[in-house]
Amino acid sequence: MTATIEPTTSSVSVPLADPGLPDDGGRPARRRRIWRPASELAVDLGTANTLVLVKGEGVVLNEPSVAAVDQATGNIMGIGLDAKRMLGRTPDGIQAVRPMKDGVIANFDVAEKMLRHFLRTVIDRSILKVKPSVIVCVPSGITEVERRAVRDSARSAGVKRLLMVAEPMAAAIGVGLPVETPVGSMVIDIGGGTTNIAVIALSGIVCDASIRTGGDELDQSIVQYMRKTFSLLVGEPTAERIKIQLGSAVPLVPEEEMDVKGRDLVSGLPKTVRIDSSGVRDAMQEPLSRIVNAVRRALEMTPPELASDILEYGIVLTGGGALIRGLDQLLIEETGLPVRRDDDPLTSVVRGTGRILDDPARFGNVLTT
Repeated sequence: MTATIEPTTSSVSVPLADPGLPDDGGRPARRRRIWRPASELAVDLGTANTLVLVKGEGVVLNEPSVAAVDQATGNIMGIGLDAKRMLGRTPDGIQAVRPMKDGVIANFDVAEKMLRHFLRTVIDRSILKVKPSVIVCVPSGITEVERRAVRDSARSAGVKRLLMVAEPMAAAIGVGLPVETPVGSMVIDIGGGTTNIAVIALSGIVCDASIRTGGDELDQSIVQYMRKTFSLLVGEPTAERIKIQLGSAVPLVPEEEMDVKGRDLVSGLPKTVRIDSSGVRDAMQEPLSRIVNAVRRALEMTPPELASDILEYGIVLTGGGALIRGLDQLLIEETGLPVRRDDDPLTSVVRGTGRILDDPARFGNVLTT
């Protein structure tokens, strides 16, 4: 039975070109209901974006992990793209918060409401409603306390059965690496809050490095650079725009420029300055070097037989951070290993989790409770 899906969220269908912007600037007026219940879901609860995949349908929801909260009552004013538009623009009584920090839940109440909203959005598309079984992706270096926070928030959001999978394992399955064979595969998943690096063989992580450096850290380094160099105060959304437009790990030919608006720290008035990509690259150097060092650390711990496999088959880059221009080139220069970027790095983790749902007999032993 085939069905047309028109969810109320702003983005749908794979591949997703730009998860930050809706296609038509608004939401569809009518949504078509489908019969098949969304009983098995895969959720990538990321620091920057949350993606939900329904078994047999693909990715049906891709929204920013942001919620706008009324501080007086604690009520949620907006979630996802609506709330992201409010970042840095809210009045006194409303606060736009990101409940996920460094890949784990930092604000339990808001995270639970946000997850409930996203699951409800997906479940409500179906005429038949059931409590879903959910697989959630978590960072590989997660503690037991952080794991419990994910468990509790999923249960509060109305999940019947919860299983977890390590993000680098899901990313490796999503990009099509042979994780269940004795051949070593290396994957680097650069997310919003964390970078997870893992060497995988026989459906297990042989050695890994998880650092709390990701896209958010790169944004912060750009905010500091604008502050020190131009005495200009810019918000996180502006820093993210600079990173996407000018950010690079290696020199660009030719170097690019753009105008940036912000508040002058000296006069206190709004001001526009022109910046170039070489300055932004210098600003991003420190977080990028931390990622390179983590890759080196993971390679140092790799058994020699698996190291020879990685030399032959190379490293795969996934996650939103993989979209930084020249990052694969930088890693090739620093490690001497072949590095390739996945075609759709933003959805590789949730795609991998979807493949686990499709073939539980083959991938079932990578799941934890």
